[in-house]
Amino acid sequence: MTPVAPANNRAPHPEHTAPHDAVAHLNPECWQHANRLLVRKMLAEFSHERLLTPEPCSAGHYVVRSDDGASEYRFAARLLALNHWQVDAASITRQRGTDQLSPDALDLILDLRQSLGLTERVLPVYLEEISSTLASSAFKLAGQRPSAAELSRAGFQEIEAAMTEGHPCFVANSGRIGIDAAEYPIYAPEAAPRVRLVWLAAHRDRCEFSASAGLDYPSLIRSELDEATLARFSARMAELGLDLDDYRLMPVHPWQWWNKLSVTFAGEVAQRRLVCLGRGDDEHQPQQSVRTLFNTTAPRRHYVKTALSVLNMGFLRGLSAEYMRATPAINDWLAGLVDGDTALRETGFSILRERAAVGYHHEQYAAATAKGSPYSKMLAALWRESPVPSVAPGQRLATMASLLHVDADGDSVAGALIAESGLSPRVWLRRYLDAYLRPLLHCFYAHDLVFMPHGENVILVLEGGVPVRVLMKDIAEEIAVLNPDARLPPKVERIRAEVPDELRTLSILTDVFDCFLRFLNAILQSEQILDEEEFWAAVAECVRDYQESMPHLAHRFANDDLFAERFGLSCLNRLQLRDNQQMVDLQDPASAIRLAGELDNPIAPFAGDTDGQQRAGADR
Repeated sequence: MTPVAPANNRAPHPEHTAPHDAVAHLNPECWQHANRLLVRKMLAEFSHERLLTPEPCSAGHYVVRSDDGASEYRFAARLLALNHWQVDAASITRQRGTDQLSPDALDLILDLRQSLGLTERVLPVYLEEISSTLASSAFKLAGQRPSAAELSRAGFQEIEAAMTEGHPCFVANSGRIGIDAAEYPIYAPEAAPRVRLVWLAAHRDRCEFSASAGLDYPSLIRSELDEATLARFSARMAELGLDLDDYRLMPVHPWQWWNKLSVTFAGEVAQRRLVCLGRGDDEHQPQQSVRTLFNTTAPRRHYVKTALSVLNMGFLRGLSAEYMRATPAINDWLAGLVDGDTALRETGFSILRERAAVGYHHEQYAAATAKGSPYSKMLAALWRESPVPSVAPGQRLATMASLLHVDADGDSVAGALIAESGLSPRVWLRRYLDAYLRPLLHCFYAHDLVFMPHGENVILVLEGGVPVRVLMKDIAEEIAVLNPDARLPPKVERIRAEVPDELRTLSILTDVFDCFLRFLNAILQSEQILDEEEFWAAVAECVRDYQESMPHLAHRFANDDLFAERFGLSCLNRLQLRDNQQMVDLQDPASAIRLAGELDNPIAPFAGDTDGQQRAGADR
């Protein structure tokens, strides 16, 4: 049986799923393939972070030995810029004594537990996350997936559901501990299900609503719910002798209702402080971030981001009611900054504002727990702008993560877009960098403003296969202002971050270069589309052209030098391996940076490369 959602993408409730159907994708072929792919990633990323030191054993071939020396993993690899290990998955062999064994991701973790620094507390949970990540990969491998060429021309949400890799750096990136096998096709983004949100009425005394300037609660609700839905909700309240006007409407992820709120918040439900009104009428599609849902019934309506008490990539994915309070104000401030900056407007850069938020305060859990506890993050939601209204005729949308997508035949979406564009690879890359990197540079240098600009957080606007501008999302939880003296409104103050001077440039050198461009470079190089010297020369040229256009910021360019010979290697997997349930203190993110030596800066050799500029000008 092919593990896909039903034809209309409306999966049944888990209790109606046959137990054997829930694991149809777990067969020997898919499992071995999934393991080989994940072991490849482990060898590559753990070596990148210097948790492992592969030993050369012949030209282009390496060996990694287990902690006890009894097992050997041999593989072919190319070492690219930024200590990127381009490992050939098909070449990986595993030997223990005289036994030849298939690569197994869980066994690799056990073989290397000391090298990886895994404690007895973290190890079992990490193994569970690895197992879940493998199961997700097997599901994707068992299904029918579009080719890179098909995907490059596909619709926005088809692309979203087709992403197979997850975060390119994190090894255990699809843990989702809490979602069971029967729920998987109902809620997992790669299954492309249609989800109808559960709506609660939350008493005004216990919940707080905040919104962008010019938007109020009645206006938001009328824009998000049809009159028939509102009438049904009002009638339900009247049946209980309650008045909907005394409550706020809150969207809830169905998983959260069944698994958490109906039990953990049972007292609130029993005492009618929370009233379940049933499912809404609109259908939504889960995005790569799982807890964010896109309205497929009415695509111009807002995304809805919900609390989801599922452990994934180092965090329980809840939403704090307290944290949500300032979300619209932070987005208003940032939208004003972007709109008021001519340089940003010229790049087409814009944000998808989180325009409203609602959070519920459970007084007893609040009295029993410390700030930041998962118990304070079980019931909140926010509404984020849809990108659909901003797309002009002839343009289409795609998650930037798609640029790192490679299909079953080894072909990349990036390569397909370059072919569609008719441009030379170098020119296409520069157009992309002007849309993506240039506004990030300006935000950093002109405003001390940094984002978390990984692939899932950025939406590309494509025209003829060329990225012409980008939309940034996940604003209030991900941005920071690095200037301790910046004047910020009181409600925005929480985004100020104290970062040592030597770590400031990591917001570009790590978050952009190491965590995204490193992988794009490897893809284009492996497909022989663009060699890596040309790739990093184009990146350097983009940085240099921006700096030359802003002479009044010359002192900033000198202080925060992106052409420095070396920079610190910041390691994401090391964070997760240390604590996979609270990976980072969101109140002090800088304290969580884990460095492991330095990397050679791939654009340093091109500082002041006027010859390269002249060549690029001829290309254009």
